[in-house]
Amino acid sequence: MSFSYEYARPNLTVDVVVLGYHEDKGAGALSLLLIKRGVEPFKDRWALPGGFVRMDESLEESALRELDEEAGVRDVFLEQLYTFGEVGRDPRGRVVSVAYYALVEPTKFTLKASTDAAQAKWFPLSKFPKLAFDHAEIVKTALNRLRNKVRYEPIGFELLPRKFTLSQLQSLYEVILGHELDKRNFRRKILSFGILKELEDKVEGVPYRAPSLYRFEEAKYRSFIKSGFVFEI
Repeated sequence: MSFSYEYARPNLTVDVVVLGYHEDKGAGALSLLLIKRGVEPFKDRWALPGGFVRMDESLEESALRELDEEAGVRDVFLEQLYTFGEVGRDPRGRVVSVAYYALVEPTKFTLKASTDAAQAKWFPLSKFPKLAFDHAEIVKTALNRLRNKVRYEPIGFELLPRKFTLSQLQSLYEVILGHELDKRNFRRKILSFGILKELEDKVEGVPYRAPSLYRFEEAKYRSFIKSGFVFEI
């Protein structure tokens, strides 16, 4: 059965903010995954991975598909961020976008652009090019969400390798929060939660005493949550 509608229907898209964490010579920095648009509008401009939602898929399915097609990134956990619906945000007409964000370890992926994307590339979050549409606003919203959420939920572990040092973990939190943390207090608090397992492995090839490696115990964290555990940095 077909229907006719009295009102015009806006087009619906999804956009995905993918944030990663890079370490170089002991210094860490957040990075942002962008694609270079291969079609108009904004051809050859950098933008977030995303596109129009198909009639037979959910919003999250659409976001995962676009991320795979335009950047070759798959099997990531997405969280819905916000809905962006300013009237003039897209020159093609009335387009509403539901944005998602993901936290990933960049070394796990080999970027491969296809479909509407001419290129996919990581950029430092502190210095990325001018973006198409209202994507700079979407990135800003995602960063604010990350800074708030990382204080009360251990999402930062998704940005690190499976095995990490406490120094790496502290550096990550400092990069996200934008300020230094007291080393002793941070280590005492993070270890007091009981959600890190110290491994027998040590960091190899360092000229000083090799630091211990740790692993995030997600299953233990989930069980703690059920009993009223509160994570707060």
